[in-house]
Amino acid sequence: MARPDEERPVPAPALRVVELSSGVAAKVCGRLLAGLGHDVILCEPPGGDALRTRGPLDEHGVGFAFSSLGADKRSVVVDLDAADGRTALHHLLDRADLLLTDLGPTRARAAGLTAPEIRRAWPELVAVSITAAGLDDPRSDHPADSLLAECLGGLASMIGEPDRAPLSLGGEQAAHAAAFAGLLGGMLALRRRAHGGQGDVVDVALCDVAAYIDWKSDVETAVAGTAPTRTGATAGQWRIVRAADGWVGVIFHPDQWDLLIGLVSEPSPPPVPLPGPERGWPVIERWAARLPKRTVYERAQALGLAVGFCADLGDLLRDPQYRARDFFRGARQDGRTAALVGPPARAEGLPWRSGPPPVLGDGDPAWEHSDRGARSMSRNGSGAPLAGVTVLDLGTITAGAATGRLLADYGATVIKVESAGHPDPFRQWPVAGQAPGANGHDVSPMFESNNAGKLGVVLELKTDAGREALHRLAARADVVIENFTVGVTKRLGADFETLRAVNPRLVYLSLSSQGQDGPEAGHRSYGSTLDLLSGLASVTGYPHGGPMWSSGEVNYPDQAASLFGAALVAYCLDRGVRGVHLDVSQRELISWTLADRIAGYAATGALPVPTGNRRPGSTPHDVYPCSGKGQWVAVACHSQAERDALAALVAPDELAGRSEEWWWEHEAHVDDLIGMWTRARSRAECVQALTEAGVANAPVLPAAERGREPRFRERRVFLGDGDSRRKGFPFTMRGHAPPDPAPSPALGQDQEAVLADLSLTGGAEPPR
Repeated sequence: MARPDEERPVPAPALRVVELSSGVAAKVCGRLLAGLGHDVILCEPPGGDALRTRGPLDEHGVGFAFSSLGADKRSVVVDLDAADGRTALHHLLDRADLLLTDLGPTRARAAGLTAPEIRRAWPELVAVSITAAGLDDPRSDHPADSLLAECLGGLASMIGEPDRAPLSLGGEQAAHAAAFAGLLGGMLALRRRAHGGQGDVVDVALCDVAAYIDWKSDVETAVAGTAPTRTGATAGQWRIVRAADGWVGVIFHPDQWDLLIGLVSEPSPPPVPLPGPERGWPVIERWAARLPKRTVYERAQALGLAVGFCADLGDLLRDPQYRARDFFRGARQDGRTAALVGPPARAEGLPWRSGPPPVLGDGDPAWEHSDRGARSMSRNGSGAPLAGVTVLDLGTITAGAATGRLLADYGATVIKVESAGHPDPFRQWPVAGQAPGANGHDVSPMFESNNAGKLGVVLELKTDAGREALHRLAARADVVIENFTVGVTKRLGADFETLRAVNPRLVYLSLSSQGQDGPEAGHRSYGSTLDLLSGLASVTGYPHGGPMWSSGEVNYPDQAASLFGAALVAYCLDRGVRGVHLDVSQRELISWTLADRIAGYAATGALPVPTGNRRPGSTPHDVYPCSGKGQWVAVACHSQAERDALAALVAPDELAGRSEEWWWEHEAHVDDLIGMWTRARSRAECVQALTEAGVANAPVLPAAERGREPRFRERRVFLGDGDSRRKGFPFTMRGHAPPDPAPSPALGQDQEAVLADLSLTGGAEPPR
C-alpha cells in the first residue's frame, strides 16, 4: 500500500497521441486527452475529415460535431492510400506514446496497422482500437455506428415503448461509452508499460460496450429465467408524465409511495386509505399537469424523492446548477466556434482546455525521438496493470460499486467498506421479483456483478473507532471511491479534506448526482433522474413524441459514469496525479456527450428534439420489422455505395440511381420500402442478404439471444452461466487477460485480514 510519507510523484510529461479516426468514438477519446493537456495529432485524409462538413454547420461551414470533438487537437494530412502517406504516419508512430484508431480489418491490413504488426513494429506503443465489432471482425469495416452497436449489443431492445420499435439513445451514446472504455484501457496499458512492460493493443468494440452496459438484463435472463423487455415511459413503477410546461419523471423507492401521494394531495389531505398505483397514477398526473416542471422537481426533491424534470438543451443553458458550476464556457475563440461545454470532471490540479478545432493541416509536430517516458523496471510488466494499488470502495448500488469492480478486475486490491446496519442496498436487490434467498443466493446477483473480486470489511463510520479505522486504512491506500449524496461523507469523517490530511497522495473519486457544489448538489437521483436532468431524454424518443429514458432496467448514466470514473482514476495513477479530488457530476457527464447538439443550439437557436433512430450523416438509419413477433433489423448506410447496394436489394425499380439528396428528402418513403422488404423475411434472412450486399446492419438482440451469441462469450463480456452469471469486461487487451474475479464478499468477511496490521477492532466488528 502507498504510504503518506512517500515522495509525492511528479506528474508525467504530456503524452504524444496520434489519432487516426473517421467516426465519433475514437474522436471522443482523443478529445478527452486533448482537453487534459496532451498533444493530440489528428490525421486527416486529403480534403479533411468527413465530420468537418457534416451538418449542421456553423457560420464558417464547420460541422458542430467536428468543432466539439476536434477541440484542442492539431491536424496533419495523411493519405493512407499513398505510400508516402503511410510512411508519414509510421514516422509519427515512431515517436508517439499512444495511437487511437478506428480502422477496420481491411484498412488496417492495407496500412500495416493490424494488432500483430503494431506490436512488432512499435513494441512500446500503446494502441487503442475502437471499432464496430472488434479488430478482427469484418463488421468493423463499416463505421462504428451507435445504433448498430446498441442493436447488436442488445441495449436498444431495452429502450422505447414495448409495443413500438426499439430505440437508440439520443446522440452517440455507445460511441461515448466506448471512448470512456478506450481511455480506461489505454491508461491501463500505459501503466503496465511504465512498470517494466511493453506496449499493447486495446481492442474496444462498440457492440461489446453496449452489451456490457445492459448487464442487468443478462443477469436477470440467466438467473431468473425471465427475459426483461423495454418498459417505456408510460407504464411500470416509474413513469414520465406531463407537467404544465413539459415533462417530469416520477421516480421513487417503493416505500416512498405514501410520501409521494401525500405530496400530490396537498393542500388537501390525502384520501384514506391512500390509493395504490392503479388508482394513484391518475392523481399524480392531474397534480403534475397543473405545475411547471421545475416546481414539481423542487417540491419532490425537498422531500427526498428522486424526481427529475426533462431538461431540454435550452433549459441546460439557463440551469442554475450549471451556471453555478460554470459548466458552459465561452462560445467564441479566435473567430471560430469553440467547445461550449466544460470538463466532464472537475479537479484542482487537473487542467481542462476548451479551445477551437484545428485548421486542416495546421499541426506539423517536430517530435524528437522519445523514450516514451521514464520506465521503472522494479515491477514485473507482465502482471496486472493495477497490481500494488489499494482502493477503499465506499460506493454503493451501481456507479460507485461498478467503478470499484473495474479497478479490481485489472489488479487493484479493492476493499469494500460497508455498515452492518446499512450495507449496500444491492445486497438484497430483487431480480424479477425474487428476493435473495428465494433461489439459493445469499445476496442479489446484482450485487455480485458489481462487487466480485473485492474484499469486504464493516466499519461503523458514525463511531469514533470506525472513523479511526477508516483513516488508518486511508493512510495506506491509493484511491477512495464514493457516490454518496453530497454532505454524507463529511458527516462520516470520510470526505476528501479529512482523508487527505492523513494521506496527501490519495486519488479521491466522488461520483455524485450533480457535483460537489452548486444549489442542487444535495439532490437525490437514480440513473433515470439523470436521463432527464442531463438533456439525454429530451433527444431520445420517437419523432413528434415525448422524451424517453433508458429506464430503471438499464440506468445508462450509472453505467457510463462507472466507465468514466475508472478511466479517470487509472489516468491519475498512470500520470502521477495525486492528492486530487475528482468531482464527477453524473448529470454533467451525460450532458457532455451532447456537446455538439448544445453548440448547435447555442449558435442557431434550433432546439434538438427526438428523431427516433435517424441521425445526421447516415440515411437510411433505422430499425425495421422482420417476419416473426418482436424481430427487428437495423440498417445504417453511411455512403452512396451502401445506398446503391441497398437499392438493388430491396427496391431497384424505385431506388436505383437516386442521389444522396433524394434519399435524404424521401426518408419516410424509403423506410416504407425497406419495411416492406424486411417484413417478408426472417431476421436471419435479412441479416444474411444485407451483409452479402455490403450494407451495414445488425439484428436487434434481446438479452436471451445475446447470451447465445458466441462473440460475447468469447470476448468475456459476460461470465458464467445460469445462477453464476455476472457481467464481464468491456474490452480486451492483447497483452493482458484479467482472470475471472473471485465471488463478491460476504458482509465483513475479510475483516480480520484487512485490519490485522492496524491493531484495530473497536467500531469495526463484523456483523453477527
